[in-house]
Amino acid sequence: MDRGPAQEPLTVPPAARSEVLNMALVVPLQGPAGIFGPSCESCAAMAAEEINAAGGVLGRELNLVPVDGGAEPEVVAREVDALIRAGAVEAVTGWHISAVREAVAPTIDGRVPYAYTALYEGGEHRPGVFLTGETPDLQLGPALEWFASSVGVRRWAIVGDDYVWPRRSARAAHRYLRRMGGEVCDEVYVPLGTTDFSRVLHRIEASGCEAVLMLLIGDDAVEFNRAFSATGLDRDVLRFSSLIDENVLLASGADGTRGLMTSAGYFEDLTTTAGLDFAAAYFRRFGPDGPVLNSLGESCYEGVRLLTELVRRAGSVDVPTMTAVAEGLAYEGPRGTVEVRDRHLRQRVFLAAADGVSWDVLQEL
Repeated sequence: MDRGPAQEPLTVPPAARSEVLNMALVVPLQGPAGIFGPSCESCAAMAAEEINAAGGVLGRELNLVPVDGGAEPEVVAREVDALIRAGAVEAVTGWHISAVREAVAPTIDGRVPYAYTALYEGGEHRPGVFLTGETPDLQLGPALEWFASSVGVRRWAIVGDDYVWPRRSARAAHRYLRRMGGEVCDEVYVPLGTTDFSRVLHRIEASGCEAVLMLLIGDDAVEFNRAFSATGLDRDVLRFSSLIDENVLLASGADGTRGLMTSAGYFEDLTTTAGLDFAAAYFRRFGPDGPVLNSLGESCYEGVRLLTELVRRAGSVDVPTMTAVAEGLAYEGPRGTVEVRDRHLRQRVFLAAADGVSWDVLQEL
């Protein structure tokens, strides 16, 4: 697929001085997930500003070093490796697809702490990796149960991009549906960057499904939503995606979001005290024309916060020490109280339905 213009030669910033803690921020700036990049960058920047205003990390200024996580996975991994080898970063965080994490995590190999912020398929336990995103047991399983018990929907078609997160999430969906007497009527995967979904839509229509589980990223989800509604399938078939945000809603258009639902640990319109406070601070900082505030961006705020809390608790950026003190770490953030269990954040997850180009949060799952 087209990954955009050729990469500029890597410019490695100077090695970290003792008074500065450099943290790589790996977020997509190109490709189908590039639509999320500005939101991720702004939320991470706000976290760093707040941390520095409160005295930094163990008295050191926190500095974010951008890395384009929308490049090919091996390219991203090489850039992160170069930064670590040069002593230019002492930690890594960011939202990027699981294919990138699968390349980056073994390359880091526990040399520095790595907070992966995206919702993902579960099962990551490599040394030094901490995870802030939602996992299928908290997000996908409860949502499918809600559809079965509240709406009577048990017949699903699955449409996903062809890489690790959609395929492993689909396997989890099969397990959940079997337990509740549901079934997968059809299952199809497309290359990242797909724009023509006509063949997929014919299969969905022929499958007799009641709902579609969308496991598509960014621009791919936009194209699917537009095509889905243009064919009139949205009159009879619901859609649920565990990875869809306000950027995708806006790009899909109000006509493309009827019958579309999602679940996440954070929404801009989440009416909790912590959520409202975060949204107010974000809009004071970036104004009404700033990047869209969404769960993916907020996850990057969460990743910076998590690593900071772990470093403070450990008293250093040493990975074994941070890992030893991680279990049970709890703090207050935009998602309310979150707690580290088995290097994953345990958190509340909410179900929402699209209302035009915004989310109407229905309930906690």
